[in-house]
Amino acid sequence: MAKRDYYEVLGVDKSSSKDDIKKAYRKLAIKYHPDKNAGNAEAEGKFKEATEAYEVLSDEKKKQAYDQFGFAGVDGMNSPG
Repeated sequence: MAKRDYYEVLGVDKSSSKDDIKKAYRKLAIKYHPDKNAGNAEAEGKFKEATEAYEVLSDEKKKQAYDQFGFAGVDGMNSPG
């Protein structure tokens, strides 16, 4: 399955502030959190997708790389090392 645009995942646009991005993530995290949706694989997937999007868009360097190069700019940046 192809990844969805991180801005689309969080429901924000490129000009959104850090606070707007954080609010959008928190709303989705609460809605799809595994503790609230035990056994729901779809909710778990959406939670992970939202978390990945937030990790990139909340970090200025990752966000800049994503804006410039798309997924190619951030692939591998989330992994340690």
